Order: sequence, then structure tokens, then C-alpha cells
Amino acid sequence: MSNSKFAIWLEAARPRTLPLALASIVTGAAVAMWQGRFHAGITVLALLTATLLQILSNLANDYGDAVKGTDKDRVGPRRAVQSGLITPQAMKRAMLLVLLLTLLSGGMLILLACQKPEDILGFLVMGVLAIVAAITYTVGNKPYGYMGLGDISVLIFFGLLGVGGTYYLQTGHFEAMVLLPALGCGLLATAVLNLNNLRDIDTDRQCGKNTLAVRMGPLWGRRYHLLLLGGALLSLALYAALAVHTAVIWLFLLASPLLLRHGMAVWKEPNGAALRPLLEQVVKGALLTNVLFAAGLVLS
Repeated sequence: MSNSKFAIWLEAARPRTLPLALASIVTGAAVAMWQGRFHAGITVLALLTATLLQILSNLANDYGDAVKGTDKDRVGPRRAVQSGLITPQAMKRAMLLVLLLTLLSGGMLILLACQKPEDILGFLVMGVLAIVAAITYTVGNKPYGYMGLGDISVLIFFGLLGVGGTYYLQTGHFEAMVLLPALGCGLLATAVLNLNNLRDIDTDRQCGKNTLAVRMGPLWGRRYHLLLLGGALLSLALYAALAVHTAVIWLFLLASPLLLRHGMAVWKEPNGAALRPLLEQVVKGALLTNVLFAAGLVLS
């Protein structure tokens, strides 16, 4: 790990988490493209806004956990504030800068994509909620990440709103069937969070961070992990079977052996620290599944 200023800030932004934030945008845009509706400018601004929101969340997470002492004995990668590489004051200034950039990007996206006043108001409200959710996951007196609500937040913002919102911005309308790929995308992102929480389950429990994994315990946390992976594949398969009706849409199944192998590895590994290498594996599996699903839609 480099201790140069740029490398430290890059590490704090946690670029490895960004692809999953972008996957929901890509999936939503692909569904719209399959239906003959696609706007490159809207897609680019949506990708930029999602990236900034994820960076804001990562910086806030670094700051919030450090202030509460949660990162003191963590198993995962080092955190910038806890390790003293970035001061809390500098982190708060960085969060403010990213917040302003997010507002700028999101505002441009709404102005470009929304024509009706009710759409403008609706996406303004959703944008504010996304920003609040990004910050209050670990920051504040009652951060919802410490109450076991992080999973539902990821499912909503990385799935239902990410995919469904992008689809609406592209097409100007909403269809209930879009909820299936949105659910699949969200469940895969939730699996990444769940594995992260399973890895840190012992230290989180000691610090009073009652994630869903802490509340369920190691055994049910692993069962839940398998349900998330299986539910994601089932959701995508239902959409492929009910809506698309082409052979190429089933490309995403090429990623299923990787997810299956990963799920079995998580199930058999009782040690939280030993789960750390599997985190990169589930990120790659989730990303590959989403990319292949989107590619199948485009090719269809």
C-alpha cells in the first residue's frame, strides 16, 4: 500500500466498490435499449452520479466507523481515518466536495431527462434520499448500518431505484416487469455487503454494530448469503423467460458456476477472517452476471 497523498485518497474512495454501483445503471439502460429507447447523455450522467454517490458513501463510512471506533481491530483493508492517514476534518471537507459534485451531476441529469414537473420533483426527492442514505449509513447518532438496515438500503438503491430509475429516465414510463432485473441486481449487491459483514462479524459485534449478519449469526448469515445469490439468478431467469424470449439473453448463466463455487466456499468456511479473499470473488461474480445480462439484452 502506497502512502502518497493521491494513493491514500484513492484507497479511501474504495474504487473496487464502484463497479457494482454502476452495474444497476448499465442494467437499467440495457433494458431500455432492448425496448428501443436509449439516450447516451442520460446514461453518462447517471453513471457519473452513481459513482459520486458511492464515493460519498465510502468516505462517510470511513469517517463514521472511525469516529465510533468500529475500525480499530477490523479484519478488512485499512481505513484512512482510523489509521491516521487522513484527519477527520480533511475527510469531512472531502465529503462536502463530493456532495456538491453529486448535487451538480444529479441536477444536470434531472434537467436533461425529466420533462414533467412531477418527474422533476420525484427524482429530486429520490436524489436527496440517496444522499442521506449514503451519509447516514455509519454517520450520526443512530446510523442505520448499525441497526441491521444496510441490506435493505443496498437492495433499494443498488437495485430497485438504480435499475428502475435509470429505465424510467430513459423511457419516461415504468413497467412492473423491470422489477425483476432490478431485484436481481440488488440481491447481488446485497450479497457483497453481507459477505463484508460476515467477515467483520466478530469485531462488529464487539463494537455494537448490529448488522444483519450479527443479528442472524454466522450460520444463518451463510444461509442468507446463498439465498441472495440464488434469488438473484432466479429473478434474472424469470425476466429472461417471461419478457425477452431469445436464446442470447441467457448469457448471464455463464457466470452461475462462479457464483455457485463462491457460495459453497462461503458455506464451508467458518472463519470470518478467511472470508476476506472471497469478497473479491463475489464482486467479480456479481459484476460478470450483470454485464452478461446487459449484453444479452443488447444483443437481443
